[in-house]
Amino acid sequence: MTVIDISPSVMQFLLAFIVVGPLLGAVAALLPAPPCLKGRNPDQAVLRHGVTVTGAVLIAAIVLAVGFDHDHPATMQATTDISWIPALDVRIHLGIDGISLPLLVLTALLTFLCALYSYFKPPAGPSPKAFVALVLVLESGTLATFAVLDLLLFFLAFEMVLIPMYFLINRWGGDQRQAAAWKFILYTLLGSVVMLLGLLLVGLKSGTFDMVALATDNGRGLTTSVQVIAVLAIGLGLAVKTPMWPLHSWLPDAHTAAPTVGSVLLAGVLLKMGTYGFVRILLPVAPDGMRTFAPYLAAFAVVGIVYGSLACLALARTGAKGDLKRLIAYSSVGHMGFVLLGIATMTPTGVNGALFANIAHGLITGLLFFLVGAVKDRYGTADLDTLAGATGAALYGRAPRLGALLAFAAVASLGLPGLAGFWGEMLTLFGAYSPAEGLSRPAFRTFMAVGAFGTLLTAAYMLIVVRRVCMGEHALPARMTPDAAAPSAPDAPQAPATPGPPQTPATTPAPAASSTPGTLQAPTTPGASQATPAPQLADVQPYEAAAWTPLVALTVLAGLWPAVLLGLTDPAVQKLLSGGKS
Repeated sequence: MTVIDISPSVMQFLLAFIVVGPLLGAVAALLPAPPCLKGRNPDQAVLRHGVTVTGAVLIAAIVLAVGFDHDHPATMQATTDISWIPALDVRIHLGIDGISLPLLVLTALLTFLCALYSYFKPPAGPSPKAFVALVLVLESGTLATFAVLDLLLFFLAFEMVLIPMYFLINRWGGDQRQAAAWKFILYTLLGSVVMLLGLLLVGLKSGTFDMVALATDNGRGLTTSVQVIAVLAIGLGLAVKTPMWPLHSWLPDAHTAAPTVGSVLLAGVLLKMGTYGFVRILLPVAPDGMRTFAPYLAAFAVVGIVYGSLACLALARTGAKGDLKRLIAYSSVGHMGFVLLGIATMTPTGVNGALFANIAHGLITGLLFFLVGAVKDRYGTADLDTLAGATGAALYGRAPRLGALLAFAAVASLGLPGLAGFWGEMLTLFGAYSPAEGLSRPAFRTFMAVGAFGTLLTAAYMLIVVRRVCMGEHALPARMTPDAAAPSAPDAPQAPATPGPPQTPATTPAPAASSTPGTLQAPTTPGASQATPAPQLADVQPYEAAAWTPLVALTVLAGLWPAVLLGLTDPAVQKLLSGGKS
């Protein structure tokens, strides 16, 4: 069933445009703008160009999704297959199925929202020309990763995103940006070198780099030893990008230093490339090798779940000087642990849960980084102790819509039933309860119990963050100073009143705080009789609402109607795990 009937040639064109369009847009962004498009502000013109290109790609992705045959989501659609390097049998092979289509649409959506947000709130740094070009190259590489069906093309697309993200962090990031950018590039490049060796081993031993042919063969052309080596090499590179504990240490630094848009794309899109590779390549191509390493993958996954949650609890405690962006980054380590646990079960239930958790994490964590970036823009810091102090955020009272959105994203992240985060975690735990044949059921049930404990830790640190940032720390009433709050001794003699000018009554209203949005009024000098003015915060602005509303709506839709996504992924997963048999 298709919502609208689109011819195969148009579908092919749409997919090719989605992959190549952002790359052409990046080249155009670096060229001098025509006089008619320069406008009064060249910087705004190039940012508008980014919105236009990413918007066109998003429209093409939506049309592709509407024209997709939902009755046959396990079949590759909109395929293009052209010989590129005949000597190596490398082909420009593109196509989408129920596994890749949601990730394709998610990437196009998040990149468009980032471009829209940047148009109204450009990141501080060099010329926007390079910024827009890098974002578009990043989008092209990510979309290509989800659309290509050749192992070498997959590797090229996988590596294509590294340089843009490096420069986004290094040129437009915050404190410690250079060290974070170098750590990001070194970790991912080292992992990619090992992954390339594994991909070459699979291609040379099987005689083809075509991912569809390899999935249909289901490892029958590869010996068990070759599969084990391939899973170890390819899995290492994918685990760095995911990231899996203990290969995660580049992620918190990268998120903390990256600009808001960089954090959204890194969490919402780039991390999905690693888990997608596990599902698209390792599960169908090397099933025996995956079965060998599945218990270890699951063990690392649940350690990551607990470790990420404990790190977040440590950052959230009072006096820890924890950075809110860093906390959200560590939460991603835990959430991606659930994705890896679902993949390690090698069951349709677990893998479907992993794919659902992928999409949910992209929506929710993308929203969280948008919100944390907005709070940091208003306060100039993401330090939790500062935000939670007496002159800190207390967002419910000072920016109620921003506070409500932050609380919504937090409860969605902790897996509240009825929101998108719930289904992925639940399905991965169900998959761990009954893993694939040949895997130790007691071991995986232990992993399931540890993962379930991790959900409790997730709820703990998210609720602490909501209490501290949205409500503020418990403080004395605004009109009472520490001296006034202290009770007098019952028999203490009272000093006689000193003649002088009449004092201001305690009920005199405090001077109004500055009405300038996003600024803080200086606190009253301790001991003064007037109230401390509450800091004034700009609440959600129209451009912020436009960038965040789609993520909120999709989080609710996926939570209330999970069949929309599971109906796409389940047939494709069943076919993938059964060796190409529907």
